[in-house]
Amino acid sequence: MKKIPGLRWWIIGLICLGTIINYLARNSLAVLAPELEKRLEFSDQQYSYIVLAFQLGYTVMQAVCGFILDFLGLQLGFALFALAWSLFNVLHSFAGGWGSLAFFRGLLGLSEASAIPAGIKAISEWFPAKERSVAVGYFNAGTSLGALLAPPLVVWVLVQSSWQMAFVVTGSLGFIWAALWWLFYRSPNKHWLLGENERSYIIKGQEPDKVVTAEERKPPSVSKILSSSRFWGIALPRFLAEPAWQTFNFWIPLYLAKERHMDLKEIAIFAWLPFLAADLGGIFGGYLSPLLMKFFRIKLIDSRIAGIVLGAILMIGPGSIGLAANPYVAIALFCIGGFAHQMISALLNTLSADVFDAHEVATANGFTGTASWTGGLLFTLVVGALVSTIGYGPLFACLAVFDLVGATIVIVLLRGRKAQTTS
Repeated sequence: MKKIPGLRWWIIGLICLGTIINYLARNSLAVLAPELEKRLEFSDQQYSYIVLAFQLGYTVMQAVCGFILDFLGLQLGFALFALAWSLFNVLHSFAGGWGSLAFFRGLLGLSEASAIPAGIKAISEWFPAKERSVAVGYFNAGTSLGALLAPPLVVWVLVQSSWQMAFVVTGSLGFIWAALWWLFYRSPNKHWLLGENERSYIIKGQEPDKVVTAEERKPPSVSKILSSSRFWGIALPRFLAEPAWQTFNFWIPLYLAKERHMDLKEIAIFAWLPFLAADLGGIFGGYLSPLLMKFFRIKLIDSRIAGIVLGAILMIGPGSIGLAANPYVAIALFCIGGFAHQMISALLNTLSADVFDAHEVATANGFTGTASWTGGLLFTLVVGALVSTIGYGPLFACLAVFDLVGATIVIVLLRGRKAQTTS
């Protein structure tokens, strides 16, 4: 059978497509929030509970999903999770109030938690170390592409049909992708379309413990992962960084509607721009790391850290949104924030693939994801409780402080470390 040159990049394309569909389903609620608050008659506080239901499910399940993916393997495990999140998103169309909407949202969170651990595990299998950050940058672009596409698509379906149909359309796309994944994904040692030259290039560019063998599915040691400094060097910065992404995903449409007095059509025109910038940030961060290694002889781990520090500095931009004179300046600052955050996120996720064994990667990334979503969850509660009294400005300022502290933690715990699997 004829082989496909550069098959690893086609694999990233397939993962990115799945992530786009995952985030398209996830962000449908944020776009519909102004309309649903009127139709289902719930308040900002109740909306924060709906968001919280998703975050709780997502937070708890990331580590569980990672363990399942390491144990079952990516082909079966990720296909099952994709079928589940697609079904749960379609069920949103049956919501009759904020309580039922929160219930369906929680189910969605339980299943969508698989996306990031699955993507990072696939990258650890399919890419040599020097290309990992680039691959993660493109994979991470799927998260913001889904968020980018949600406003125009969801508003269009809403105008043409109903809010219920918007959930049906965004959910149904996942069924198609699950079938594609099941048919076309295999690990490098089993893929019938991978040429021997590319297979050899991948294996030679990986650390010995990253090469997938027949023992790929042995249960990872959770205690070993959680007791290591490499874990906390990633988990704590992710805990501090995630509130920014949660705020952008769940609160930008309401912020533009209530603080900047934009209508639904204006939100559809402008709300996707920060996520376009986020795509560029993730990809830029991915290329920055190998460029620093090539031209400045910076070591692998330190090159990731340099990008994280740069992203943290750029987060001062969205931290200043409360000072913006008009909505267009606010949108521009959101764009800087999207760019900066995805830079940070892509490189933190890449570190998981750099410092953990092949059979640990999804589990380790799942646990760091649980840490990150705990931070996002707690901050969502803070936003829901305080936004009506102190406004958005001070809350956005906190996001910049969080990332600067997170960058400091990365430097202290991981700087100078080699890309290896020992603690």
